[in-house]
Amino acid sequence: MTPTATRHERIQADGVVLHVEVSGDGPPIILLHGFPENCHVWRFQIEPLAAAGFSVWAPNLRGYPPSDVPAAREAYHLRHLVRDVAFIVKATGYPRAVVAGHDWGGIIAWTFAGAYPELLDRLIILNAPHMQVYAEKAWRTSQAVRSLYAAFFQLPLLPERLLSARRFLAVRQMFKSVPYRKPAFDDDEIDDFVQTLSQPGALKAALDYYRINARPGAMALARCARTEAPALVIWGEKDPSLGSFLLEGLERFAPRIRIQLLRDAGHWAPNEAPAEVNRLLLKFLSESRRGTMPA
Repeated sequence: MTPTATRHERIQADGVVLHVEVSGDGPPIILLHGFPENCHVWRFQIEPLAAAGFSVWAPNLRGYPPSDVPAAREAYHLRHLVRDVAFIVKATGYPRAVVAGHDWGGIIAWTFAGAYPELLDRLIILNAPHMQVYAEKAWRTSQAVRSLYAAFFQLPLLPERLLSARRFLAVRQMFKSVPYRKPAFDDDEIDDFVQTLSQPGALKAALDYYRINARPGAMALARCARTEAPALVIWGEKDPSLGSFLLEGLERFAPRIRIQLLRDAGHWAPNEAPAEVNRLLLKFLSESRRGTMPA
């Protein structure tokens, strides 16, 4: 298979300029990464999706260079993050797009689905909770302990210092130790992620996602999100950060949802189990394109 050429776009979004890598031609699918990665976390998915006839739009989210890195914490509020996705959809030249997100990208995707239904074709979520279910489960399950890291990120300065110490050793170890299937990332990939975070202001920006959106107003936007679009959730069950009980009741927010569990994969399912993830993605996209998704 001949590798698909990638072009680099600079898209004016909600007060920032986003760097977006685009591969392939056809109906758009937008891939939203999580923390602490960048768009290259989707490297196993981009080529198969482009070969299937999609144009694949993989942005570095705001705060992740070479996209802009606003200094103000408020700039990372969910209302800005979902507006950025709306600008990307409009930049594709198509009226709607498939939106897929992992981790923080998944939270953004859920919220976008509720805020901009007219721009959404189909929704794909990988190991990212709907925040209403998260709120219901957080203090009644093991999720409270699983989420202690997010509470730590609320502290000023200390998280930045610890995560960046010794050439971002803690971040490097995260990519090596957290995946259930190892190795999920090679050293070059990890160096790429660290290089992004080491740019001025980038690590603080990545942590500000947690800080500003822990406030009630931001979470209200996420908690009320609901979509009538066909939706697929792919979930690595061995995720140490997010329990699979967060899948309970998702049909309240996405009546046309399909849930696929990967029993031997963890938080980074796209990297730990790329063949399985790609098969599920392409099957869902093919079936929903043909109108065979359940009503």
